[in-house]
Formats: sequence, C-alpha cells, structure tokens
Amino acid sequence: MSNRPLFVSFEGIDGCGKSTLMEWLSSQLEERGISHLKTHEPGGTLLGEAIRGLLLDSAFPEMDSWAETLLYAASRAQHVEEVVRPALQRGLWVLTDRYADATLAYQGYGRNLDLARLKALHDWSTGGLWPDCTVLLDCDVAAAWERMRSRGGKADRLERQDRSFHERVRGGYLKLAEAEAERFVILDANLPLHDVMENFRILFRQRRLSDALES
Repeated sequence: MSNRPLFVSFEGIDGCGKSTLMEWLSSQLEERGISHLKTHEPGGTLLGEAIRGLLLDSAFPEMDSWAETLLYAASRAQHVEEVVRPALQRGLWVLTDRYADATLAYQGYGRNLDLARLKALHDWSTGGLWPDCTVLLDCDVAAAWERMRSRGGKADRLERQDRSFHERVRGGYLKLAEAEAERFVILDANLPLHDVMENFRILFRQRRLSDALES
C-alpha cells in the first residue's frame, strides 16, 4: 500500500454516478482497514453547507458568474483548512465528491470564465492543494438527465441550466483530463455500474497509486 494517504476526487456532470462510485471505494478501503474520510463540495463544513444552500438555491437564477465562483472558493478554502488538510496530516485518505476541477469545468468551461484566473484563485485559497488522483466519470448528458429524473426530487439551480451548458461542462472535464493525464482516471459512466466499478479497480491499480484494491 502507498506509504502516505491519498487525496482522491470524483468528478463528472450531475447524474454520472460519482457519488455511488465514491461510496464503493469507501467500502473497499473499509474492508481492508484503510482509514479514510468521505466529504463533498460545495459543503463539507458548517460554513460550506450554508454557502452550498446559496449556490444551489433556485431563487438566485441570475447569480453573477464571478459571485458564484467566489462562493465556491470560499467554501473550498474552509473545507481544505478545516477538513481535508487536517485529515491528510493525520494519515487518512480523503475521498471527495467534487473539488477544484468542478470549478474549472463548471465556471471555466460552462460559464466561459478565464481558466488561468480560476486556477490562480484555487491555488491562493487552498495553498495549492490538488488531488493525487481525480476520477472522472464521463457520461452522456441525456443519460445523466434520465438518471436524475428517475431519482425524483426538485432540480437545483445548476441542474436547471440548459443542455448546452452541461455539454460545455462535460467537454471541459474531458479537456482537463487530457491536459493532466497522469492525475486523471477516466471511466465510461454510460456502462452498467458493475462494469464501471471493475474498470475503476483496474485503472486505479494500473496507476500504481496503491495496492488497496487488490483482491
């Protein structure tokens, strides 16, 4: 096993299945006695959850793109300071449902904000903390939307964005993964869940990040 804790983020458009896969990895680590922490963004702290409520509230459909971005950055700064970095320092793996790449994909590619500024904002607000591995679940927008509809519930502010927005976000994620191929693991999330899990096990092991998923 790796001699240091790993910081693993799970990314993809809404409905891609990242939360389910993160829970599966958590169960695999738990079975093997590997101490870890599960968290999510936006949120993960008391302050972050309050910010999350603002970001996802459909009462603010006209939120300025940079105002939105700065709210995400504030939530992430608190998250890293209060949760992520202390956990890594204690020797825990950290699994997070979304992190910095979500900002680059949603606000950078989705909102057409400057990527260099977004990366600088992230480095400034988190002390330059990036994941060791980012798992991208790539899924057709139509398939993801169908999954969300099947779950029921009321769509939040971001889920209500039009299809072209979510297509830009998906394309943005793929461009980010291409630019940092050593950090990203890309999975075809259109496949059945069992196949996604098995492909994840194989690809994660191939990166030689850890033998934690060995049978």
